[in-house]
Amino acid sequence: MNDTVRIVLADDHQVVRQGLRALLQSQPGFTVVGEASDGLRAVEVVEQLRPDVLVADLMMPGLSGLDVALRVAKRAPRTRTVVLSMYADEAYVVQALRNGALAYVPKDAGAPVLIQAIKEAAAGRIFLGPPFSSQTVEAWLKKAESIPQDSYESLTPRERQVLHMAAEGLTNAQIAENLRISPRTAETHRANLLHKLGLKGQTELVRYALARGIVRLDPTRAEGAESKGA
Repeated sequence: MNDTVRIVLADDHQVVRQGLRALLQSQPGFTVVGEASDGLRAVEVVEQLRPDVLVADLMMPGLSGLDVALRVAKRAPRTRTVVLSMYADEAYVVQALRNGALAYVPKDAGAPVLIQAIKEAAAGRIFLGPPFSSQTVEAWLKKAESIPQDSYESLTPRERQVLHMAAEGLTNAQIAENLRISPRTAETHRANLLHKLGLKGQTELVRYALARGIVRLDPTRAEGAESKGA
């Protein structure tokens, strides 16, 4: 590990990124080299800058922090991911570790905990913030290995992108424009992911995304997309 830990921040709230940047830049041996406001951009920035550590919010547009951790583990394996979350939930911790993250920190854990998490992750060590303790790490890992893959993991990367955008309320036409594909292709991806997940329509898609922590939004906004040519 280098003497200076190079960090990328990924959070869809600018004020949060500004606060994290100010906090981390004040720490000896830390330097923030990049930022991203959504999951897709976070992966791009990591691939470009190859930081030591990525601090990623659990819930972001485009891709969740869990999906970002998985892509970073594959595309930039030397970058360690710290998932920062408002949820101290067992399912999220298990999935974060399973996806390659080395640290999981609830947002109410406090600045010293986040700083420690970054240091541990940069050194290649697993770290879980409170209410989880270091004694539980091995148990979490065993649990992560023993839990069978769910249907979400059967989705292709493109289908996951469509899922995230659809859950955020985008129509097929809007998804197609964002991904530079045809509306018919976007419609096909949406139909395929609904089939794989066993979901019927936009309302169930939004509920699934909310329950899984993929998005954070008002469901009524996304449910309206179905009647607008979704």
